[in-house]
Amino acid sequence: MTQAELRLCSLLLQEHFGEIVEKVGDSLLRTGPRPLRLRTAVPGMAVTPPTPLPQVKKALCVLIQHHLVSYEASPRGPVEYEARGGRILRLLRYPRYVYTAKALYGDPAELLVEELLLHGRLAMSRALARVAERLSDAADDGKPLDYSEVSNAFVRLADTHFIQRCPMAPEPSRSGEGPPVPTLTIDQRDMYVVPRLSLGGKGKRSRSCDEEEDGEHKAKRQKQEGGSSEDDGIYWQVNLERFHQHFRDQALVSAVSSRMDQTSSEVVRTMLRMSEVTTASGASHTQPLSSNEIFRSLPAGYNIGKQVLDQYLALLADDPLEFVGKSGDSGGGTYTVKVTWGHLELPRAIPTSLLIPGHLELPGAIPTSLLIPLLPPRFGSRCARIFRLLLRKKHLEQKQVEDFAMIPAKEAKDMLYRMLSENLVSLQEIPKTPDHAPSRTFYLYTVNVVAAARMVLHRCYKSVANLMERRQHETRENKRLLEKSQRVEAILASMQATGAEPAQLREVEEMVTGPERSQLQSLKRSVSKLDASENQVDETIFVLESFIESTVKRP
Repeated sequence: MTQAELRLCSLLLQEHFGEIVEKVGDSLLRTGPRPLRLRTAVPGMAVTPPTPLPQVKKALCVLIQHHLVSYEASPRGPVEYEARGGRILRLLRYPRYVYTAKALYGDPAELLVEELLLHGRLAMSRALARVAERLSDAADDGKPLDYSEVSNAFVRLADTHFIQRCPMAPEPSRSGEGPPVPTLTIDQRDMYVVPRLSLGGKGKRSRSCDEEEDGEHKAKRQKQEGGSSEDDGIYWQVNLERFHQHFRDQALVSAVSSRMDQTSSEVVRTMLRMSEVTTASGASHTQPLSSNEIFRSLPAGYNIGKQVLDQYLALLADDPLEFVGKSGDSGGGTYTVKVTWGHLELPRAIPTSLLIPGHLELPGAIPTSLLIPLLPPRFGSRCARIFRLLLRKKHLEQKQVEDFAMIPAKEAKDMLYRMLSENLVSLQEIPKTPDHAPSRTFYLYTVNVVAAARMVLHRCYKSVANLMERRQHETRENKRLLEKSQRVEAILASMQATGAEPAQLREVEEMVTGPERSQLQSLKRSVSKLDASENQVDETIFVLESFIESTVKRP
């Protein structure tokens, strides 16, 4: 991992789990797989004492619980632990996962995904009990919530693969002997099967068969946690790849709507919805669908005939961007949606401030829309002109760049070298003779889109880390004021619950002075802007990561 990624991972771990977990995770990221007996010390600081072993064990338990560390037996014997840097970076996208669940399936689904993300993995019974309790506490009428509403949301999330079962350890043999490191496995057929639970009643706690458990301690613990014996050992986690697939599909539908019209985007949306569960996350195309299947699955509000649908499918298949591919002619042929990123510009997936029109026909349109707006502030408008020229012409000599861009030779040479030093352009040598003599060699400038996208991605990681540090600094600077505001709000809430007089409430409110209120409002605006900026940069990170991944996998 780069230094920017390591810095961002460290900040995310510290913000979500605290200093000790951050210290252990950062050490694993920097040193690679290592056994538990190697105590963790702050990298680069030899005088810092290592973390005590009990704290290291607890930190590793937290990281493993949240799928941020993996473990396996090394050939030399001891178990080695390895940090999963890519998964740690996904902590930045947790708010987006929660918001997507709410937009798709409502408040119960939002809270279910939030609970699973907060705990890493949970049994279904515990997740339902926690969400039902939170919804009951938030209800204005004070009526208890029926578990069926939360259970239905859980089933919908599992049916659409947004949540999945965690791999399980094999059952121990009769002799009690087994491998020192169990291999967690799960059958693909069981990954999304929801167990049937006898969760009855309403309110904050499930009435399951706790009284039938053997042992008072186990029954007491399950009662406190709202668990059930019917799903013992079956834990659930959030399927992040499925959320990423949904983000990609939404961006693809938005791109079709921007380029063509709303009906075309609805046709593509229908095709994506029909194959959202059957299409693998790394596939380049969706499952083949016939026009009759697509016609029967169109929403009821779209009153278009079969002939009109065939015309739309033909337009999508003939489009230069190849949104839809067609194979075969028998029975009208079958259609697939191309879901790779290397050929598309996805307006909603990219922050509006970074989008410029007129780049749909350029190669690597996604990074093009991100790269070109970055050039004028750093290198000037003429560099942007040279960059667009190289994208269109593929390969050019320096003299050709000067002529086509109509820029003096000295300035063109200086701009090309500056962009070359930033990895925005690359230089390719084509020798005329085997001795590679400079006088008999062509030097062609070109744009390596993937390398340029990696450069922008690196800068995005640095930007998010800077935003997080600035937000934490603002919070630390106003820590006393925030604590005072929280104490006043807690007092007001307790007084309102006991039916205090309005005059008493106003007296408590006046404990926070006018200047302090203004300072609090200014702080909230600043933190809100920083949070919004983090989410916007994360959208760009998602687009660039997806583009690079699909480009590298492309044969």
